[in-house]
Amino acid sequence: MSERVIVIGAGIVGLTTAWSLHQRGWRVTVVDARTPGYGASRVNAGRICPTHSDPVPAPGLVKQSIEWMRRSDSPLYIQPRPSPDLSRFLYIFWRHCNQKSYDTGSAAMAELGRQTVEQLAAIRASGVEFEEHDRGTLHVYESRARLEADTRASEEFRSNGDLHVSEMILGDDLRQLEPALSDHVIGGYMVHEDRLVRPDSLTAGLADWLTERGVEIRTKTEVTGLDVSNGRVTDVRFASGRLETDAVVIAAGTWSPILAKMAGRRVPIQPGKGYSLDYTPAPVELRNQLSVDAGRHAVSPFDGMTRLAGTMELSGINERIRPERVEAIIRSAARTFQGWPTDVRIPTIGSGMRPLSADGLPLIGWLKGYRNLSIAAGHGMLGLSLSASTGEALADLMTTGRQPDVLKPFDPARFGRMA
Repeated sequence: MSERVIVIGAGIVGLTTAWSLHQRGWRVTVVDARTPGYGASRVNAGRICPTHSDPVPAPGLVKQSIEWMRRSDSPLYIQPRPSPDLSRFLYIFWRHCNQKSYDTGSAAMAELGRQTVEQLAAIRASGVEFEEHDRGTLHVYESRARLEADTRASEEFRSNGDLHVSEMILGDDLRQLEPALSDHVIGGYMVHEDRLVRPDSLTAGLADWLTERGVEIRTKTEVTGLDVSNGRVTDVRFASGRLETDAVVIAAGTWSPILAKMAGRRVPIQPGKGYSLDYTPAPVELRNQLSVDAGRHAVSPFDGMTRLAGTMELSGINERIRPERVEAIIRSAARTFQGWPTDVRIPTIGSGMRPLSADGLPLIGWLKGYRNLSIAAGHGMLGLSLSASTGEALADLMTTGRQPDVLKPFDPARFGRMA
């Protein structure tokens, strides 16, 4: 394979896709309007959950989200604003908040993520350096009812062998696993297959590896147009100059809909802003990465630093830090852990716009009507977790021309005329 491909987007999905294409002999150029790993690819929690990947639209979320919309510090906040794209998005989103869609979507993403750990191992074996911890995720709860409900839901995964999930862990047994937990936490369970990867180390490692092997990464390079002839993209245009190409991958996260429109396609993706709070050094010693049910946030102990990450805010493309949302995360951590500081001046605060698709599943494959223009976007909160398997499957599609079975649920054509 000696064809040229331009990957638009140097986030985690774009870089892993570039890696997989390079491994198959493509001549790869990566372009990004910002820098590698910018935004959500840099500030996420770093959790790798191979076979337990739930879509955001879920049963009961319609009622809950309407209640949350009244509070700007809620786990899911949708800022009311006049926007036809947002209205279309929310219509599709709420239509998928049912058990059937949720179960189907969960199974599809579990299948996509099944090769994640193996693929990350292949990336490391190729020489990419990054921080990784082989530890599971401890899910902790203040509500006995919610703990019991989620434990029952995990029994299906345990029964079919997909996950090694513990039974409920209560009281002193839980504190033996994580002594820092406060008395507000009454129980939890452990998912043993999960891993923890420091996201900025992975994007930096991939960018270095690609550059060392002759892949050009053009930073601060904004795409201004796509030239199309006979159903194929022939050139990618920039503010100054253009590049001829044999294929294009749109992997620009939240900005992917803007690029798709250049090819006459609309994709239902909205920016779902998340927040990260980095504590260096860690204020409390933790043994595990945790998922905190009460505050809907993750806690990630990296080397020399602990990160709180979470919330979902649909307020358009912006990087504004809302103090009330930061304070809500800190309050939750202070309830969850003994001795957690509440001073908002301590952590380094960041935000990133996760590309959230309308049905909660990423769009991976050819855009409708094209056979050399593909998209890999809309992974929501699972961009890091699904990035390596996404890149590998998409590279197979582009190299062989045949759609792998694992990609069928993520075909952009499922949205009909939109994509």
